[in-house]
This record gives sequence, C-alpha cells and structure tokens, in this order.
Amino acid sequence: MNAAVLDGRFDGRFVDATDSFSRSERRIRENRKWRMQIVRRQRIALGTIIAVILSAVLFIGATLMIKAQNNDTAPVVKYYTVVNVHAGDTLESLSKERFSEDHYDSFESYINEILRINHLDSPEDLKAGENVIIPYYDVYK
Repeated sequence: MNAAVLDGRFDGRFVDATDSFSRSERRIRENRKWRMQIVRRQRIALGTIIAVILSAVLFIGATLMIKAQNNDTAPVVKYYTVVNVHAGDTLESLSKERFSEDHYDSFESYINEILRINHLDSPEDLKAGENVIIPYYDVYK
C-alpha cells in the first residue's frame, strides 16, 4: 500500500497501491495544506477585526446621536402655590397671571381645576382670609 494512504493523507483522488508519492510531492502537499490553514486563520482574524471595528463605530455613533439630542428645551413642570384671598379678590383675578394656554383648553377649564382642587362649588364661594391653591406651569427648578 501507498505511504500516503497508510498515513491517512488522501487529497480526494483515488490512489492506487502502485502509485507512490515522492518525498518532495508529500512536502508540497503538506505545505499546501499548511498554507490553506494559515489563509483560513487569516480570514477568520480579518473577519473578527472587521466585526469589532464595525461594532465600535456603531456604538460610538449611537452614543453621539443620543448626546446630540436637542437640549435647548427645559422641562416644564406643574407647580402649586397657595394664595391668600383679600377683600375684593376674585378667582379670575387671582389665577389670570398663572394661566397657560399651552396646558389648558380654555380659561374656564383652568378655573374648574382650581375649584376642584379647593373643593369649591363656584367662584363666588371665595371669602377674604382664605387660602386658595392655584396650579401653574413653569420651567423645572
């Protein structure tokens, strides 16, 4: 039998028992297999390096996009203040300066919220000396 067949080295073609490989042919075949293994390792290493670089670029890009969001707008928060009612004050006069058209449909809905918060049935129920809770919106402090 052939030495290549006995050693388990068979490159895919039929090897006859009479066909023998010279030492240089075996060395050439071994070198070819060794070079193919090196090329395979290089391709895997190159693919891994490309994947790592692409992941890093995507991560950095996403981070920059998050930081690039518009920070010009300050958050607006709903606050409550307590106002002391004096003689001659009306609910409309107390709440007019704190009304925000951006947050309420109408001035009447704003007055209704104040009535609900203070458990009042009508704006005429205000009495001098009482405290009234009035909501308003302002930039977060």
